[in-house]
Amino acid sequence: MSHPSRPLGVGHLTALGLAPPALVTTAAEAGFDSVGLRVLTGNGTERRWPVDVGSPMLLETVRRLEDTGVSVLDVEIVALKPGTAPADYEQALEVGVRLGARFLNVMCDDPDLDRASDTFAGVVERARIYGIRPAIEPMAYKRVSSLSQAAGIARRSDGGGVLLDSLHLRRCGETLDDVRALDPDLLTYVQISDAPRRLPRLDRPAEPLPREQVCGDDPAQVESLTARLPAGDGELGLRELLDVLPPDLAVSVEAPNLELIGSLGPRRFLRRHRDAARALLHSGTPGRRSA
Repeated sequence: MSHPSRPLGVGHLTALGLAPPALVTTAAEAGFDSVGLRVLTGNGTERRWPVDVGSPMLLETVRRLEDTGVSVLDVEIVALKPGTAPADYEQALEVGVRLGARFLNVMCDDPDLDRASDTFAGVVERARIYGIRPAIEPMAYKRVSSLSQAAGIARRSDGGGVLLDSLHLRRCGETLDDVRALDPDLLTYVQISDAPRRLPRLDRPAEPLPREQVCGDDPAQVESLTARLPAGDGELGLRELLDVLPPDLAVSVEAPNLELIGSLGPRRFLRRHRDAARALLHSGTPGRRSA
């Protein structure tokens, strides 16, 4: 396990080919404290893991959480779209509460940000019943592609937050000053991965992605879904990012890399990410929130 003052998790997207029970076990063996679990899909073609309420897979996942002591940081993913209704995300909340999840990961595919804000506020209101806090994540290739947009949507809700992702922050053009300026009450957790400073030229993989995720031709999306690097292997300044965040903010590795997981296998792949992230967390000074 990582240092108790800074728990370390791993998001499901890092190894989406692992079923939820297997992710829990493999994450525990690699030394992670928590996991994120993908209980809803990001699009209509991705194959969802069958973790319905009362399902054998959900019951087995809960059993392994109890056996390993691993917790669930977040469940994902709710995509805000025109016409999104409670029935579209209720399942994520029902499963999330049984897993003990703290957060619900939300992204935006609605071109109308006013409507998206109203929808997000409804998600927050509904999630409060379950004790889960929704967090909206800005992404370079989504409608909400800046911290200011995400913060604006979160502020219009009664208790929603913002999820930070080191790769998306860079590709959205955000700076450390932008992160410092974010209301600390909106912070939920941070996902880390590394990458080159500049977006590399990447082609969409010829082979299917795990669970048949859809990946377009946008290099930012290709990188995000298939080519993230372990902490310290890139140029994103992860130590500097952590240093402007609260020292108790939860950290989770979200770093899918098809080539690396293919060569190492899931267990060694997660262990490499855990070792790299722990070295990052233990380097330099503890995280701080500076003005």
